[in-house]
Amino acid sequence: MTPSPFTPVATGLKVAVKLTPKASRDRIMGATPEADGSMVLKAQVTAVPEDGKANAALLKLLSKAWKVPKTDMEIVQGATDRRKVILISGDAVDLRQRLDEWMARQND
Repeated sequence: MTPSPFTPVATGLKVAVKLTPKASRDRIMGATPEADGSMVLKAQVTAVPEDGKANAALLKLLSKAWKVPKTDMEIVQGATDRRKVILISGDAVDLRQRLDEWMARQND
């Protein structure tokens, strides 16, 4: 099985993200392998990494792209780091299917 930035858990789906703040525009750049062999979803936001602004911008960006309420998303790891883990609450199987389909559309 190919590595994925998505990990199903009991309460939903965890997403490994590598965030670049202060970018020229907000965008999700897709999955990319890390040095340790794991996969992360690369994202960029224009917000600065101060007072949680970049994190808020990231959640807003993902919420809009994935049509998932922001209230269902939370940064559970790496709040002050570029590498983050976001937990999306809900049905892990449904979320994984929706996000895998979204990823496939991005690569077209």
